[in-house]
Amino acid sequence: MLTIGVDVGGTKVAAGVVDKTGAILARTRSETPSASPSDVEDVIAECVAELRKDHEVEAVGIGAAGFIDAERSRVLFAPNLSWRDEPLRDAVAERVGLPVVVENDANAAAWAEHRFGAGQGESHLVAVTVGTGIGGGIVVDGRLHRGRFGIGAEFGHMQMVAGGRRCGCGQSGCWEQYCSGRALLREAREIADVRRGFGDRLLELGGGRPEGIEAREVTAAAREGDAAALECFEEIGHWLGQGLADLAAVLDPGVFVVGGGVADAGELLLAPARRTFAARLTGTGARPQAEIRQAALGNDAGLVGAADLARQR
Repeated sequence: MLTIGVDVGGTKVAAGVVDKTGAILARTRSETPSASPSDVEDVIAECVAELRKDHEVEAVGIGAAGFIDAERSRVLFAPNLSWRDEPLRDAVAERVGLPVVVENDANAAAWAEHRFGAGQGESHLVAVTVGTGIGGGIVVDGRLHRGRFGIGAEFGHMQMVAGGRRCGCGQSGCWEQYCSGRALLREAREIADVRRGFGDRLLELGGGRPEGIEAREVTAAAREGDAAALECFEEIGHWLGQGLADLAAVLDPGVFVVGGGVADAGELLLAPARRTFAARLTGTGARPQAEIRQAALGNDAGLVGAADLARQR
C-alpha cells in the first residue's frame, strides 16, 4: 500500500510517495505560497496530483508546523503559515479525492524515527528536533502520544530560565531560546563581536561582520577545531542535556532521538549534551539511563512519518 507524505514548511512544500518500509519512491517539491491558506492547499493538491500520475496511492498524510487538533483535521495555529483554525484535512481531501490525515511535523518526524529510523524497535521514545526552534514528539507503548487536545510535546516552550530571554511564543526563558539554531548564532555572533582574537575565525567566516555568521559556518569552524565555535556547541549542548534530563524525569523514555539542522553537527552537539544529561538526571547512577541518539532520517522524517500515519489512519 502506497501513501503520500507532505511536509509543509514556511518556505517549501515537499511531498513523496512512500511504501510500507518507509522508502520514498518518488518526490516533488514546490515553494510555499505566502498568501492565503487556500493557496497553500492548492499547492499541496498539485503536488499530490503530480505524484499520482505514476503511482496508485490510497491516502495522504500532511505534516505541518503548528498546533493540530485531536482529530488530526484542523490546524489550530501555525505561525509561519497564517493558519488559524484551518480545516486542512477536509480542504485537501476535497481537492484530491483521497483520505487525508494531518499531523504536527515534529510528531510525524518522531513517528518516522520510531518506525524506520534511530528509534526503531523502541517502545518508549522521545524525539527532539533542534532547528530554528525546538520541536518534539513522544512515542509511548509504540503509539504516538499527542495529549488530550492533540498539541502535546511542544518542548521548545518549556520555561528553562525564569525571566529569561523573550520568546516569540509570548513567554520568556523558553528552552529554544537557549538550545536552537537561533541560540547557536546568538552565541557565535556575540563571541565574534566582543571577544576579538578568540572569535577571529568566526568573524572571518562571517565576512568580517558578526551578523554575517551563519550556522553552517559555526559548524564548519567547530569541525576545524576552532575553540570559539566549540564553545558555542558546548553551550548549546549543555542546554540540550539539561532539557533532556528534565524530560526524562517526567517521561522516562528508553531513548532520545535528536534531529534537526543543528543536530547535523553530530557529536559536536551530542557529546556535551550527554555529559550534562548524566550530571543533571534525577537519581543519576541509581537508575537506568536513556540513550541519546542522532536521528537517522534527516529532512525526510516528517514526510515519511506523515505518509505512514496516513497508512495507519
